[in-house]
Amino acid sequence: MKKIYKKIAALAMSAAIITGCTGKFEEINTSPDTYSTAPYTNMLGNVLRNTAETMGGDMDGYGTFAGYISKIQYPDNLSGLIPSNNSYGNRWSACYTNNTQLKDILVRSEENPEGLKNIRFVSRIWQNFMWLYLTDGWRDVPFTEALKGSEEEGSIIHAKYDKQEDIYPAVMSSLKAIADEMAAGLGTDDLGPGDFLFNGDMKKWQKFCNSLRLRMAIHISKVATDLSKSTIEEICGNPGKYPFIDDNASNCYFWWQGTAPYMERWYTNFYGGRDDHGLFDILVDHLKETEDPRIQSIMRPADEGGEYVGYPNGGPTPGNLKVLSRIGTMYRYDPSGFTPFFKSCESYYILAEAAMIGFNVGMTAQEAYEKAVRLSMEDNEISDEEVDEYLAGGGKWDNTKERIWWDLWVGLFKDNFEAWCLYRRTGIPSTNYPSLISIFGTTHNDQPFRLPYPENQYNYNRGKLNEVLGNVVDNAWGQQMWWDTRDGVK
Repeated sequence: MKKIYKKIAALAMSAAIITGCTGKFEEINTSPDTYSTAPYTNMLGNVLRNTAETMGGDMDGYGTFAGYISKIQYPDNLSGLIPSNNSYGNRWSACYTNNTQLKDILVRSEENPEGLKNIRFVSRIWQNFMWLYLTDGWRDVPFTEALKGSEEEGSIIHAKYDKQEDIYPAVMSSLKAIADEMAAGLGTDDLGPGDFLFNGDMKKWQKFCNSLRLRMAIHISKVATDLSKSTIEEICGNPGKYPFIDDNASNCYFWWQGTAPYMERWYTNFYGGRDDHGLFDILVDHLKETEDPRIQSIMRPADEGGEYVGYPNGGPTPGNLKVLSRIGTMYRYDPSGFTPFFKSCESYYILAEAAMIGFNVGMTAQEAYEKAVRLSMEDNEISDEEVDEYLAGGGKWDNTKERIWWDLWVGLFKDNFEAWCLYRRTGIPSTNYPSLISIFGTTHNDQPFRLPYPENQYNYNRGKLNEVLGNVVDNAWGQQMWWDTRDGVK
């Protein structure tokens, strides 16, 4: 398990001495030993930590939308169950702030692109990850003009909104360019202590780049089949050139240091004295029905009765909380726990689905599916014997995409945002339902389609926002994602 305390301490010390006095006393008050600009590793570390902190601590929102988490105390219509038009503003802001910092790294490093090749690779990969997060959360977002606030780039203050169907190909093209450049040769520069994800291992960054390509390709398999097919087949046809995350040692996990304030986000909630979250009844019911051994990792039995018991989404506060299950120890009660961004099992679930729709991935759908299941089970510390029983029982291959999607849903637990994408794309879990408590009554029959545009866009970019607001209903519904082809949802 990674420990990042020393890294964060070093970065914090460096950051603390970056600023100096300016003006007519500059020569007197500025130490010649201080940095004039922030070191690249500090900026990278801050971006990665900020991403994990703002996007890895959600239980009420994505955790509920995906069908995982139920709020067992103080159910309400606010940020978790019914999004307001500013309940996810910090995520929106974090994406653009992170991309601005990454752009600064890229601009400053242009003077020595060969000598700083690795930090440039990583900055570009994470920029694209932020763009993917933005468009999969809000659909149409400021993209082509979003980072052009400088005078040299036109001083664009009110950035236009680009359509998701234009953003996806652009981001995928950028990731392919990066993948090709990395295949041609990695750099020699050290990423430094700020690489909290892979500790400077550029091979793993290369795998993450291609894994993001796989994720995006399967998202659009129904709406841009040719691009989806060519991307997946290119990667699978030459894994030496385009390696992807294929084992748990390569998982893209942010491991927390374990002491305040750098504790895992779900643990921080618990550490702060909160006990507001149980497991969604649909998740518990599915795991019990299929006799899935991952249940023992994902959740704990109820204190009273010793059974796994879920709770309805938006149900009234129960009279006795001790009869309900809580999130499992490895996912919530470890201060040095992890925030996941990409799991190796996801790669193989994607390949299994791709094989089902006729793409050439170098293996059968069943082989890819069973590989995915074993990786997920290994990551959840399940024994081989239990895995074998599951694959011969409730998780047995049945030659359907639904079997892949249900198991992927379980495997994605805690990567709640991507699990919400899976639900919107496939309708799995098919048992999912919106909050029982809703200020909209029965107007909507589904979980939110999108995240609400934040208040600052209403205040400072209203003219451009108005161009897309016609596609939004009640903040979080209306137009579906480009790749969401489901019928009958509203």
